[in-house]
Amino acid sequence: MATSDLILHHYPNSPFSEKVRLILGAKGLAWRSVHIPVVMPKPDVVALTGGYRKTPFLQVGADIYCDSALIARLLEQRQPSPTLYPASLPLAPQFAQWADFHLFWCAAAWAMQPAGAVAMLGDAGPELLQHFAADRAAMTSGMKRMTLADAAVQLKTHLAALDAQLAQGGPYLFGAALSIADFAVAHCVWFIRKAAPVAHVLNPHPALLAWSDRMQAFGHATHDDLTSTEAIAIAASAPGHAATTVEPSLGFEAGQPVNVYATDYGCDPIAGTLVGLSAGEVVIRRTDERAGTVHVHFPRAGFQIKKEKLS
Repeated sequence: MATSDLILHHYPNSPFSEKVRLILGAKGLAWRSVHIPVVMPKPDVVALTGGYRKTPFLQVGADIYCDSALIARLLEQRQPSPTLYPASLPLAPQFAQWADFHLFWCAAAWAMQPAGAVAMLGDAGPELLQHFAADRAAMTSGMKRMTLADAAVQLKTHLAALDAQLAQGGPYLFGAALSIADFAVAHCVWFIRKAAPVAHVLNPHPALLAWSDRMQAFGHATHDDLTSTEAIAIAASAPGHAATTVEPSLGFEAGQPVNVYATDYGCDPIAGTLVGLSAGEVVIRRTDERAGTVHVHFPRAGFQIKKEKLS
């Protein structure tokens, strides 16, 4: 079985987890798997992240990496080939941001209409379905969500454009070079395909479906299972943390108490002491009675930092 310090906290039907799993597969990186609850409460997640509730997150010892965009950057450092960020495609990360938000929310609204949601959640009874709906409503509170009618129109437009792009050649979205954009689109298409009763929206797009099959062929690499209790123990016994610095002239100083918030959804504040800051990342130090001292990493894109007093 795999022996790796890469621990992915996820659940099987999580689309952004599938994005990361496919990247692990493409790069051939062994990892360890911790399945987390689909809905709150998530006490073991909170012990490691301080309250970040999106899925997935990646653990390396006592360093916790939140958001799939930041996780992808870490995996790129671990295994640069095949690269997710080819020099010939400088706009691929920005395209990936579009896919991770705009395309994803169209895909989610379509896939999670009643017939798709029932298929996605398997044999879940009415009580679990209600719990799931309430959890996601709380998670997206304050966010303007699309109606199914609006999402359907936009999704079909996006799918047609993606199919036309892929029909020009390939094998990837922007030609011969694989990039982070492929993985950001792949998890959205995968999510729709999982919702079998409504997946027919993909049928008019053969180039897109063939590309999706190629992306899924990367698989998920070698991995073994770990319990959340074991993962917390690994954090508590870690000898140190990844090196971080707070770069000057970014408006913050090392050692400041701050809160970090997602700016789209799941905007619960995560409080800690600032230990790392750059144009691409913010890192806070937190202490938990079970996990010990952890460093929680977030990307700058999609997150906001505020100076706060620690409670």
